[in-house]
Amino acid sequence: MANSGMARISVPVGSFYRLSAEVVRQGFRRPFQLREFLQQSWMIVSVSVVPTLLVAIPFCVIVVFQLNQLLTEIGATDLAGAGAGLAVVREIGPMVSVLVVAGAGATAICADLGARKIRDEIEALGVMGLNPVHRLVVPRVLASTVVALALNGLVTFVGLAGSFLFSVLVQKASAGLFVANLTLLTGIDDLLVSELKAAVFGLLSGLVACHLGLNAKGGPKGVGDAVNQTVVFSFILLFAANSLITAVFLQTRS
Repeated sequence: MANSGMARISVPVGSFYRLSAEVVRQGFRRPFQLREFLQQSWMIVSVSVVPTLLVAIPFCVIVVFQLNQLLTEIGATDLAGAGAGLAVVREIGPMVSVLVVAGAGATAICADLGARKIRDEIEALGVMGLNPVHRLVVPRVLASTVVALALNGLVTFVGLAGSFLFSVLVQKASAGLFVANLTLLTGIDDLLVSELKAAVFGLLSGLVACHLGLNAKGGPKGVGDAVNQTVVFSFILLFAANSLITAVFLQTRS
């Protein structure tokens, strides 16, 4: 029983790593599928931008509100900008943007590839001498990565702007001190790490979505199951990667 359980786990994990290695190899193959990349990027953007903004604004405001309440209790309201910059740039930006990418964009990718799989379109590509990974997977993984980077920048800007307005207009913090202290605890290295996190998260979400979509079976129900698994597995990998990247960054910075 134990061996069969390990086999059920190791086979899909090995298949995922095999697909990831194939994506890296096919990513350098020419010609690059530019049209497919642009179409997939626009698709992910179209389903992700509005939910990202709707999640980012209240999420950032709630975090900054609680932080400002603490700073007010200890008489350090002037440091509201420093706390907002630290929270939004280092954690909220990459997490919010890519949770939406995983929940909206990755599920759309999985559903698309899963539908192609059960209609035998993936096998048809192989019969025609086309590599499905090069033709379909590589553009989708790159699109997920690039869109995650762009959304992270958008969330960071919107989050800081919303935090500024809420802190100044509602909690009566000093506008000048808020702006002046934005870079007190954060710098360009924090922004670069934030973008690195977003890129890694987007890459993992795209790989998970493509892997589960290409391995969907059992008709429409199987595609639905693959889409649900995409959300769960993506979130697990994202939180694990976030913990690892944050720990390495803090260790190297200290």
